[in-house]
Amino acid sequence: MRPGVVLALVSASSLALLGLAPDPGSGPLPAQMADTGGGGQLITAQAPDVGSTSGALTWWDLRDGQWVRAGSAPARFGANGLAEGTSRKQGTNTTPTGLYDLPFGFGTKAAPTGTGVEYRAVTESSWWCQDNDSGSYNRWVDPLPGDCRASESEHLVSYSTQYAYALVIGFNYAQPVRGRGAGIFLHVNGAGATAGCVSVPEDAMQRILRWAKPGTRPHIAIGTVDGDTAVTRY
Repeated sequence: MRPGVVLALVSASSLALLGLAPDPGSGPLPAQMADTGGGGQLITAQAPDVGSTSGALTWWDLRDGQWVRAGSAPARFGANGLAEGTSRKQGTNTTPTGLYDLPFGFGTKAAPTGTGVEYRAVTESSWWCQDNDSGSYNRWVDPLPGDCRASESEHLVSYSTQYAYALVIGFNYAQPVRGRGAGIFLHVNGAGATAGCVSVPEDAMQRILRWAKPGTRPHIAIGTVDGDTAVTRY
């Protein structure tokens, strides 16, 4: 993450403090944000406050200079709520706030017809390395390398419901910081709150994969409605 570029998914009063449009009626949420990643598509994931485990996810298109809502769905967050992405700790079951790219998709099921983003098929040998001592920390690996302990990693095929369809959230991805966290995805709902990911119903995940166009540089912004947490750009 690159510090100093402030993004907010916040209330009108917080927008005023940031020098942004104070009137929520002045435009859609992306138009009121300090940074949307510079592309033509954006997903916003909002929780009511930092302790919430559920909220809303909306995806937007930039058309002729105006942000237009393309779809929405209820969302789930970490079992322990949300935490500032730049200071989050691994294993805390918190969803990191911030603005992130979406490097690629993957799934135990075939990509929905019309999927445009890179989509990797999960096989028996597919893992996400979360071992802080590994050179492959916070990376898709296939097969599991010798320096990445299986006990410290996710065997992706074992999560056939959650990872039926998923998008990698680029949290701690470009230059991973050990201990900050690994394996943060946008994926299909499981039984309840997540271990730090963002999840939505399966049909919503299918729609998002069909909607996302890599040429538009889609991003996801994760934050709160009440402005309890400021989020910094990746």
